[in-house]
Amino acid sequence: MQQDLTFAFTVALFMAEAAMVLRALLRPLREPTSRIAWVIAILVLPVIGVVAYLLLGEARISRRRRERFAAIDAILPKPDGDPEAARLVAQGPHAAPFARGRAVNGLPPTLFNSATLADDSNAAIDAMIADIDAAIETVHLCFYIWLADANGLKMRDALIRAARRGVKVRVLADALGSRGFQRSDEWRAMHRAGVDARIALPVGGLVWTLIRGRLDLRNHRKVLIVDNQIAWCGSQNLADPEFRIKARFGPWVDIMTRWQGPVARHFQFLFAGDWMAEHGDDITAMLAPRAQGAGNSIGGIAAQVIGTGPILTHAAMTECFAELVHAARQELVITTPYFVPDEQLLFALLSAARRGVRVVLIVPRRNDSWIVAGASRSTYADLLYAGLELYEFLPGLLHAKTMVADGTTALIGSANLDRRSFELNFENNLLFSDAEFAAQIRVRQDQWLAQSNRVTLQRVKSFSVLERLWQNLMAMFGPVL
Repeated sequence: MQQDLTFAFTVALFMAEAAMVLRALLRPLREPTSRIAWVIAILVLPVIGVVAYLLLGEARISRRRRERFAAIDAILPKPDGDPEAARLVAQGPHAAPFARGRAVNGLPPTLFNSATLADDSNAAIDAMIADIDAAIETVHLCFYIWLADANGLKMRDALIRAARRGVKVRVLADALGSRGFQRSDEWRAMHRAGVDARIALPVGGLVWTLIRGRLDLRNHRKVLIVDNQIAWCGSQNLADPEFRIKARFGPWVDIMTRWQGPVARHFQFLFAGDWMAEHGDDITAMLAPRAQGAGNSIGGIAAQVIGTGPILTHAAMTECFAELVHAARQELVITTPYFVPDEQLLFALLSAARRGVRVVLIVPRRNDSWIVAGASRSTYADLLYAGLELYEFLPGLLHAKTMVADGTTALIGSANLDRRSFELNFENNLLFSDAEFAAQIRVRQDQWLAQSNRVTLQRVKSFSVLERLWQNLMAMFGPVL
């Protein structure tokens, strides 16, 4: 009897392994490295590998939700752009990233935008609250993490004040990133005050969630839109910089930018899609065309919104990053907390450094993800041999996601340079061309450089055998993780 059960279990396990290997090999639109990593995981770790593939192997969103996104996208009017903005970027040295970015959502570049850079995380929260307190018609907010700390509660209070004076307040917060806040009385207090607060990508029951899609496909966007005229974009969550749930890695060092002009309606387009996907009311009227330059006689920054997510059939965000890397001619300065590039982006960075572009990459010295830290350091030798300047930020976790090319064109927002942002998360980024505002971002990057240590080949060569083994193992399974 025992032998029969053992034999039956072995046969069942073999069939499950074979089925998962075939599924991994036949899955469309997947990099060969990802297929290899999953096949190895399934064969080397039979039970764990099969379960892991079922949980994490595919960027699956439920069929119903995918159909809902498609139906919403079909009716959402695309906000208009500016022909002069399109002409300017097409004639500039960085035309390719704008062209690729436009192909993602069909959102063209706009002009008549002005922008300001917040001094720090606390200043950004205070300025966002000031905009909410001045709101007349609408406040729309979507963030990944919302904590019930000082900044999180200040934001809650501002939204409640706006709702009580008659402003329509619509809020989205990710089901996993903001789960503690959503379970607290702070969330219920907003509802009682008239805030229409909804959970983005709700998890529900664990088993049912895993059946209909992946648990870790998240809404990672960070955006605030006020009165359809002002938009905030950057890397910051609704939390104190000390980020007390992971205080030993703090402070979190972020970047937030305030935009005024037609680009705000393009952020509204992303919010509208997410909002209506969570059964919010129809807000498509807010995307109707407006006169070019209306209500904004100063500034002329050409800016373009890019929104990506697992509903796309390809890694659009990594292509946008790679296009900007390829377009750089003199200098490229990058900051990211999580550096786990795919082959396309890694080879683009190596090629840029080898052709004489000054490429500077700043990452945190201590990372809150030991898996990412290992995978990231596995690339150090290749980057340094190619001539790239590599720095590790010391005073906390540098969470800002910035890329500035030739001091004139920049890409900022919520997306990290890792596979989660490229393939799994809903992200929002902004590509802009303006020497004056790009210079402000570069000044901030230089401030971070001054607080960083340069990584040398000597240090990389000093990694022990066990350290290199761990780093390469994490890199090998990067496509899995």
